[in-house]
Amino acid sequence: MKEKLIVMLTHHDVTVKNAKETFEACKDLPVQNWGFKDVGLEPEDMKELCQLMKFSGKTTFLEVVTYSELECMRGAQLAVECGFDYLAGTIFYDSVLDYIKQHDVKYCPFVGRVSGSPSVLKGTVEFCVNQAEVYAKKGVYGIDLLGYRYAEGDPEVFSQEIAVRCQLPVIMAGSIDSQERIEVVRKMNPWTFTMGSALFDKKFVKDGTFRENLEKVVSLL
Repeated sequence: MKEKLIVMLTHHDVTVKNAKETFEACKDLPVQNWGFKDVGLEPEDMKELCQLMKFSGKTTFLEVVTYSELECMRGAQLAVECGFDYLAGTIFYDSVLDYIKQHDVKYCPFVGRVSGSPSVLKGTVEFCVNQAEVYAKKGVYGIDLLGYRYAEGDPEVFSQEIAVRCQLPVIMAGSIDSQERIEVVRKMNPWTFTMGSALFDKKFVKDGTFRENLEKVVSLL
């Protein structure tokens, strides 16, 4: 399951100021996928960090948690300018997809009705699956599922059904902060899952460093 982990250098939905140093201290670990949010660093620093990740042979993800078409387009432009492999998040807009199609970036927008800060996810399984089918026909690569932010039922039951029924690759995003939740996600078997704040909050090794927490997570996968 190591190949499914996306390490996000973000804490409470903001890229940490020492993201570059944190990555440098951990890049030798057997984790292929790395990413961060479009907030917290200056654009030139984001580009430098993304290129450092790619130079180190990593697969890169930019997650954008914004809702207006203008903000989502700005996120897409940042993903292209920095050279990311994947753009995750944003509310789906045809304009964003049309722009992304012109560049070598894969698009994985949110599925469901996403709003608020912190984000809240609403919508039935049927709604989300149908939405993903529409996205697939338009050429979207995958979906970003804020499963543990689901507000209209059991988030784990909801996410399991989406993971099983959705034909697109599913990124299970956020709030996977314990060994128990890792095991739940293992059973869901999504394409990938993100982890960021849990590592900075030392959820796996109390009083441990970011690296020590990541090492513990890797050992559990």
